Amino acid sequence: MLSGHPVGLARKYPSPPAPELSLGPIVLLLSPVNPPPPAAAIHAITRPHRDLMTYYTLACLVFPPAFPFLILPAYFRYHTMRYRFTDEGISMSWGILFRRETIINYARIQDIHLRSNFVERWLGLARVLVQTASGNASAELTLEGLKEFEAVRDYLYERMRGVKDPVKAVSAPASAGEGHTELATALREVAAELRATRLALESAQAGKSQETNHG
Repeated sequence: MLSGHPVGLARKYPSPPAPELSLGPIVLLLSPVNPPPPAAAIHAITRPHRDLMTYYTLACLVFPPAFPFLILPAYFRYHTMRYRFTDEGISMSWGILFRRETIINYARIQDIHLRSNFVERWLGLARVLVQTASGNASAELTLEGLKEFEAVRDYLYERMRGVKDPVKAVSAPASAGEGHTELATALREVAAELRATRLALESAQAGKSQETNHG
């Protein structure tokens, strides 16, 4: 019977060895954090990418009869378009006979959007729409023909927050300083009242002692 030979069964059918657990090298995959773009790289962007002219050409070909009349304004717009990023704001200018220029300070920026259609995505381009507190539903400034649109957006966000946050940081210490000034004034008033009370008590005690001596 099987129950009568437990040792023999153990020798005949030895238990399988325990599996060895080997832990290979553990690799921690951390999501990369995009550092803020350097200001020098953004300041170096002064013109749209040349693929913007390709986009203008394809857009004008949608209306073949009007192509000669549409391509000329697009051509001059592309070749005269200039961007300028500074420490105070951003500006965009274009035009030959009637040159237009739009300047926006970072403190006025309220929101930033990226927009691109199918053709722009195919060319690797996107537009950066900058909205201000002017109340207009449309963007006040549109940067076209950018390959570095994400870096430009991050840079504008960084500059916008950098301009607005120090105001809060400065106002907080100012309010704290005002609180300390009010406390010091109150303490000085209390000290003056205590001093006046002590002098009054001393004068009263002196008067009583004089009356006692005369009596």
